[in-house]
Amino acid sequence: MTHAGRMQNVARMDGSQDIAGAAAATGQAESTHAWVRLATSLVIGTIASVGMWAVVVTLPAVQAEFAVARADASLPYTLTMIGFGLGTVGLGRLVDRLGIVLPLVGATLMLGLAFMASARAPSLATFALANLLIGAGSATGFAPLIADISHWFTRRRGIAVAVCAAGNYLGGAVWPPFVQRLTEAGGWRQTQVILGATCLGTMLPLATVLRRRLAAHQALTQAAAAGDANASLGVSPAALFALLCLAGVACCVAMSMPQVHIVAYCGDLGYGVARGAEMLSLMLGFGIVSRVASGFIADRIGGVATLLIGSLLQGAALILYLFFNGLASLYVISALFGLFQGGIVPMYAVIVREYFPPRLAGTLVGLVIMSTIVGMALGGWLSGAIFDLTGSYWQAFLHGLAWNVLNGTIAAFLLLRSRRPHAAPA
Repeated sequence: MTHAGRMQNVARMDGSQDIAGAAAATGQAESTHAWVRLATSLVIGTIASVGMWAVVVTLPAVQAEFAVARADASLPYTLTMIGFGLGTVGLGRLVDRLGIVLPLVGATLMLGLAFMASARAPSLATFALANLLIGAGSATGFAPLIADISHWFTRRRGIAVAVCAAGNYLGGAVWPPFVQRLTEAGGWRQTQVILGATCLGTMLPLATVLRRRLAAHQALTQAAAAGDANASLGVSPAALFALLCLAGVACCVAMSMPQVHIVAYCGDLGYGVARGAEMLSLMLGFGIVSRVASGFIADRIGGVATLLIGSLLQGAALILYLFFNGLASLYVISALFGLFQGGIVPMYAVIVREYFPPRLAGTLVGLVIMSTIVGMALGGWLSGAIFDLTGSYWQAFLHGLAWNVLNGTIAAFLLLRSRRPHAAPA
């Protein structure tokens, strides 16, 4: 009898689980509720992402009020990203233990109240600490929701994860102009209060839609499938996860070069920072398309193969940046870069769900997503350091390309292992 068959028998023999009697409280994968849950998660993720974007928009007003240097005024953003990373891991662990609702409610309260508290900050240091909590609360809209929605889809898991992850990019398109108008109309302090109230007033009611739990027998079946897939690789779970985290750092060091520095790059070329901001917006817009498209592809060829395709295409876009710097060509390349790279990060969540037990999904997805955040932070700093040393972004693009090669190599290695026959361990 196969491992999956034994697990199904366990589910049938376990008298503590009355599946039929729990039908009202539990749901089925690929059901109508699963799609409603996905739409709700997308909305929550879009709203929660305000924690990442608001601090960027209000930075000039905060700097002016506290009369500090630009480097000091950037501290709240740094702490926001640190809080986002810590929240990603901590909330993911809670999701594994408690389900999504309680961690989501707690994080929403943290997000909303921290926004309101930041409005009364007497100093930049206090405002920065409040943004640490804002970042941690905002994290609930990304990896924890992705981990939760991955349980509700099997055949269409790739598209479900990709759509859920698109909330972060969608928030990047929606929130900045809205926050800018609020700041111009009433100042940054009033804006923080309004944003906090908006999060509390929308995310808490939406959390009630996610109360259902997945039927127990489906969770057991998914666990058996993940175990069989892991054995087929012939790589230990620890080694596989370490490779995924390294790949996450590598791809996002490469990804950060255009995303973090395209505005400054356009300024140095004489095109103006406004042109660079338009290119960044173009990247994020095409990134949404990329994320959704990558989900469709992953459902047909798997997460590892889709990751490799994304890595190769991202590398191609970085090569184009090396040889073309005209204004029109930069617009085209930036659009291509967004179209190529947007689907890479969600694939790590898809791969985790393909090869690891569902009961660890929140923790492991949180950790691997945190590795991508580390990559973005590291890559943004390294690109700036390389520019300071060389006076040119050409070497920084080349540096990003080298990290991209590392990411592609890991993806290719895993894909080749998945194509080779391996004896399952006893």
